[in-house]
Amino acid sequence: MTNLNLPSLPPQWRARMARLPSTPPSWLLARVLDRLLLPRLDGAQRSALQGQIVEVELLELGARVRLLLGARGFAAAGDQGQPRLRLRARADALWRLLRGQDDADRLFFDGALAMEGDTEYGLILKNTLDAIGPLWTAPAFGRH
Repeated sequence: MTNLNLPSLPPQWRARMARLPSTPPSWLLARVLDRLLLPRLDGAQRSALQGQIVEVELLELGARVRLLLGARGFAAAGDQGQPRLRLRARADALWRLLRGQDDADRLFFDGALAMEGDTEYGLILKNTLDAIGPLWTAPAFGRH
């Protein structure tokens, strides 16, 4: 199992990171999700998730991304508007979730993942991700 333990930045640096615009990293993540997640969403799932801002914060960095699923795919939501759902987690917890090594329920109850906002929307997102399985699998290089 890959361990992704990033050291936490000092509080003053996390505060500075939190003030940086979210658009550049959000745009990059939107492109990745357009390739890894969007093709796996059916019409009903897209409709249920579309048009809402989701914010994800990496706790050890203070960095955040703000995403919105639109008719043409994922987009950076910018820094305007309140997110319908805000997730806060350490990078290693998110990595385990994306790889299917942990589920959102376990991470939530273990305190590794915090959710704030519309609980119903959060459950729709969680159930959608559970239904499609891991978004990222390890490359097969060097395996026998």
